[in-house]
Amino acid sequence: MTPPEDDGPDEADREPDGDARTAGGTGADADGDAGAGADADGDARTDTGTDGEIDRLVAGVREGKHRALARSITKIENRAPGYRDLVARLHAHTGEADVLGITGSPGAGKSTLVDKLAKTYRDEGLTVGVIAIDPASPFTGGAVLGDRIRMASNVGDMDVFFRSMSARGTLGGLSTATTDAVTALDAFGKDKIIVETVGAGQNEIDIVRTADTVAVLVPPGSGDDVQMLKAGILEIADLFAVNKADLDGADRTVQELREMLQLGDGPAPGGGHHGPDAVDRRGDTATGDAGAGDTATEDSGADDATNTRDGAAGDSGNEAAGGWEPRIVETVANRGEGVAELIDAIEAHRAYLVESGELARQARTRYAEEVRTLLREDAHDLLAEEIAARGGLAADVDRIVDRETDPYTVAEEIVSPLADCVRERRED
Repeated sequence: MTPPEDDGPDEADREPDGDARTAGGTGADADGDAGAGADADGDARTDTGTDGEIDRLVAGVREGKHRALARSITKIENRAPGYRDLVARLHAHTGEADVLGITGSPGAGKSTLVDKLAKTYRDEGLTVGVIAIDPASPFTGGAVLGDRIRMASNVGDMDVFFRSMSARGTLGGLSTATTDAVTALDAFGKDKIIVETVGAGQNEIDIVRTADTVAVLVPPGSGDDVQMLKAGILEIADLFAVNKADLDGADRTVQELREMLQLGDGPAPGGGHHGPDAVDRRGDTATGDAGAGDTATEDSGADDATNTRDGAAGDSGNEAAGGWEPRIVETVANRGEGVAELIDAIEAHRAYLVESGELARQARTRYAEEVRTLLREDAHDLLAEEIAARGGLAADVDRIVDRETDPYTVAEEIVSPLADCVRERRED
């Protein structure tokens, strides 16, 4: 396909690295957008968040302009002025894309598999957006892009949009802006959106807050990795891909996964992060009751979320009465083997979500958690503003050190004025 008229080269049309991130993501992105400086057209641009700027970005995204999409994601990732208005305006145009999460241990071949998935989807005539969450640089906070050379199959394809984003220290290996970036890709009109996570162990469970379907990659001969999955990631998988299946130990790894699923160590009835009994990390049930709020298990963590199964074989592909049964697919990503079978399993899971109504329930749960996340961010900002108005914490810390007060009392002093305002407004 040809690029949109007057549109610059897409990020897939450049080096596999995607974009050169610096200092927390303020560097030049792949379409030539130099942050708050001159853009690819040579126009001076400042990220002011003005209504006119937001109007242009929204219109550009809706018209399929790659520069507008890249700039929108840059604004979103940097949390620049106006990003909330931008995402709010784009939200009305979302809900059509399928969102796939790819996670697993480092070295499992995630980047290579994502590359082959994108290529296969393109062969089917579908458009693809890829968000690769990379480890954050300890010095700049930007994304470390060393493994992007393995994502070269789609270089030059204008209908594959690739973007690296920094994890920026978040425990789940997901940037806090990831969900908003997915919103931008969805509004742009991408058919398939793939989110590849850092691969940092059981904390990868945060992918369930963004993806409709989660595929966990497991390399062969990785008994320790399977135990790691048992400790956390296993519970969120809708599919398992035993990648590098041409290596010794692949059959054993498949068998270990089957046994773990059969013995009840895997997802609850319904499979993965879906199903009637699934509970997310904030305690929201999978029914997506946005008004129900948190349950008593709010802080119990993901391991308490799902701990039973009905014992059905994990790779059978048969949905029991309780819902989806996770499948196990063997792949050799660097040769493209098994990728078609994995896509078949992904599509089968998507069909299950739609037909069972689980997709709608999942969306309600996700939006409820997103609202809570935004409220936590706002509360943090308000408290930071209150602390600044008090002249910082130095004087309070001095009093704590001298045993004149304690941390709890200081915290109460800071939050009380804000809490009183909230209560007064609620009573009115």
